[in-house]
Amino acid sequence: MKVAFLGTGLMGLPMAQRLLAANIELVAYNRTPEKLAPLQAAGAEVVKHPRQAIRAADCIILMLTNAAAIYHVLLSDTSWRTLEGRTVIQMGTITPTESQEIRDAVIGGGGEYIEAPVLGSIPEAKTGQLIVMVGAEPEQYQRHLKLLQNFGAEPVLVGPVGSAAGLKLALNQLIASLTTSFALSLAFVERQGIDIDLFMQILRQSSLYAPTFDKKLQRMLDGNYTNPNFPTKHLLKDTDLFISEAKSLGLDLGSIEAVRQIVQTAVKMSFAHDDYSSVFSAINQWGEASGE
Repeated sequence: MKVAFLGTGLMGLPMAQRLLAANIELVAYNRTPEKLAPLQAAGAEVVKHPRQAIRAADCIILMLTNAAAIYHVLLSDTSWRTLEGRTVIQMGTITPTESQEIRDAVIGGGGEYIEAPVLGSIPEAKTGQLIVMVGAEPEQYQRHLKLLQNFGAEPVLVGPVGSAAGLKLALNQLIASLTTSFALSLAFVERQGIDIDLFMQILRQSSLYAPTFDKKLQRMLDGNYTNPNFPTKHLLKDTDLFISEAKSLGLDLGSIEAVRQIVQTAVKMSFAHDDYSSVFSAINQWGEASGE
């Protein structure tokens, strides 16, 4: 089997490298060709146009920014005509509605579509320890399980197409809300003059604790958000996707809309390409400006 990997950004690159390490024949495309150099050096075939990758492969993996990028790369006139008999595995974060619409377009082109968004970041992508959530029919899940296990040991069948995309948005909403809430408590404790180590010691002993707090703690204290595992602009994009989809369900979105404002402030403060722990600086602007 030959696999086409479309989208080799922060997450896509180590995921594609996992396939090469498993001796899977790989053809790769990225709109920024320079990002393909590590894959080419490792033995992947690289191409300049997505249709070339699609034509060359039996299975197409998508790790693209958003649905608009998927439509551009996969469903343009020239690419759409080459989908017949091929499987498309969509692994990025999009809404359930978008995923179902893309499924319908792929099937219309004679192809097969499943979704398999992942939870985790660059370290987990490198080690094959991502949580893979699959939206597919049971038979499709079984047929593609071995391929998906290159990314995570136990891919989970969530349900039909749309269900895994929805679960991914629910989890990313928690990423935004948990991190922002922790940042607010941390800023409050700092300004109250309470010992940070003592705060963390008590927090770790409580049922309130989440491991992500320790992962982001030092970045927040140092104000150093470089070399992100997940950029702030992507968290803003995913938060917008959650709000968009949740509106149609009649949910009260007051809490996540307030979180969105904070994430958007961090983006406006020039942290768009930095780690999303930058929400701490958005919350703590006065303290940082005054040197506290």
